[in-house]
Amino acid sequence: MSQKHQRRGLSPEGPLPFLESKQLMISIPERVNLKKSDFILTVMLSLFCVGLFLIPSGFEKAGGNQKSQRARARVSQVDNSDVRQNLIVKSGLQEMTVTVLEGPFKGETATVMNPLQGKMELDEFYGVGNTLLVEFSTKDGNVHQAYARGRYRIHLEIFLLGLFAVLLLFVAGWTGVKALLSFCFAGLLIWKVMIPLFLNGYDPVLISLGVLLVLTGTISFMVGGCNKKGLVTFSGAFLGVVLTCVMAVVFAKGFHVHGAVRPFAETLLYSGFYDLNLTKIFLAGIFVSSSGAVMDLAMDISAAMYEVKLKEPDITIKDHIASGMAVGRSVIGTMTTTLLLAYSGSYTAMFMLFMSQGIPLGNMFNLNFVAAEVLNTVVGSFGLVTVAPFTALMGGIIYGRRRRISAEILGQNIRLNA
Repeated sequence: MSQKHQRRGLSPEGPLPFLESKQLMISIPERVNLKKSDFILTVMLSLFCVGLFLIPSGFEKAGGNQKSQRARARVSQVDNSDVRQNLIVKSGLQEMTVTVLEGPFKGETATVMNPLQGKMELDEFYGVGNTLLVEFSTKDGNVHQAYARGRYRIHLEIFLLGLFAVLLLFVAGWTGVKALLSFCFAGLLIWKVMIPLFLNGYDPVLISLGVLLVLTGTISFMVGGCNKKGLVTFSGAFLGVVLTCVMAVVFAKGFHVHGAVRPFAETLLYSGFYDLNLTKIFLAGIFVSSSGAVMDLAMDISAAMYEVKLKEPDITIKDHIASGMAVGRSVIGTMTTTLLLAYSGSYTAMFMLFMSQGIPLGNMFNLNFVAAEVLNTVVGSFGLVTVAPFTALMGGIIYGRRRRISAEILGQNIRLNA
């Protein structure tokens, strides 16, 4: 082989090294552009998170708590003379003397009332030395009325969140930064946008779909990148969410399940929100709660198909879709079980009660709140099952078929130009 051909990148084995070097030269600017767009999207999402955090929800002054102050306090004395005990349930009024541990009233003592309703899931009973979150009003520069708002747990919650963030960044690196931003954005979007719109009477199903459209797009492109992989993830996941929404609306009519089966739903009506459609809020919760698992599965399939396309650029659309379905089948089984365990785990005590009372399975599953959980679990699983073919189909279409330059033709062109 001549030196001229060697300088052009040929070797005794053929022109493949030339092809590899050419592909490498092409991929470098593409990677730079991807990193640049990735960084821009990350900065934009950070700004959106700050904006959502700062904007008011519109309900900050509800309940008359805007003038109240909150502080950490330690119990120094307890008076249980007005507490009545019936077997294991306590009711009445617990009176305590506490010492404020922080803020402008640090070191001052105050009398705190702890009303007990006789409900173990809501009540907390305190003793000397317990650290509480105290809410109080002021009068003439002194603590006036104070109420206990539970044992102080905020510091542990912040520690857990910080530990989770550190672990995520350590394991996933830059992807962990994007995942953490997506996590914060999802929480803020739900708390600052979706919940206030629900309370203002907007259609919960449509609002939830809109919120999930934004969330799915944000998470898909943040984690998958501003490329075809992110687009495949977004399209497949959102189609799965839409199908779950349709299934929930269709089957809810036959189940005759009222939204009041959810905890605190009836209390919400008593709080003055009489016009709320609790059933639609319940239906919105079905596809919102399953959307995370749907996005997870869509990303798995999209990433796998992306890698297949990189390794086999000549793969046909049909074979590419089949490879995506093969990945989906492997994941669907475990993900469906994950939904079942996630939903049923919170109702362990209820199942234990039914079993201890010898209640037949037919009676149990016919109860409205049990039927609501069946609807929640099964309809959510429908979205998981269907997101696999949706994502595989969209992946086959979006990734498309890229022709590879024939080594023989390239070699002929090089020889002609030599």
